[in-house]
Amino acid sequence: MILVSLAAFDLALAPLATRRYCLPMAEKELPEPKRRNKTLSVADVLSGALDPVLKKRGFATRDIITHWRAIAPPPYDATTMPDKLTWPRSAGHSHEGAVLHLRCGPGQALFVQHAAPEIARAVNRYFGYHLVNEVKLSAAPFTPGSGGKPQNKRQPSQNEIARVGATVDGVEDAELREALRVLGLALSSRSDQKRG
Repeated sequence: MILVSLAAFDLALAPLATRRYCLPMAEKELPEPKRRNKTLSVADVLSGALDPVLKKRGFATRDIITHWRAIAPPPYDATTMPDKLTWPRSAGHSHEGAVLHLRCGPGQALFVQHAAPEIARAVNRYFGYHLVNEVKLSAAPFTPGSGGKPQNKRQPSQNEIARVGATVDGVEDAELREALRVLGLALSSRSDQKRG
């Protein structure tokens, strides 16, 4: 009896199974999937990680750190580095700006202390408002960055100059020929540096 009833049940539901019950689709189109493998610069990747650390050190933005070489006056741009920025705690404090703590190279402390007002003026001039009122030295050691090291450019040999010149001689446009010659010399010196 059970077998008969199951067969009867299947026969009763057969018309429902063949009929399509479709819900109307949403009129909005699905958004494009976000591309996850795009190329990012190291600065963009690290910016999110560095911002909380810089805020703990008193910096609202990282401009003073990243543009220090453009901000500081010439001898101090290579021998000093911003460490932190402290703001006065009380509202009735007479100081308008913050105290910039600098790390400096060995033997530079006396010179930096002497030029502190000049450094503060340079920072304020860069930002366009009174940001730094005072400059103090930090006890943290100074480690110079890699940005200031000049790279030794290798001069191309006469053979390389002749070879690149012969390669681009067929180009009629003088500006394009000169640009290709410069590019060829740069690439040949670069490939020699990789080999040597």
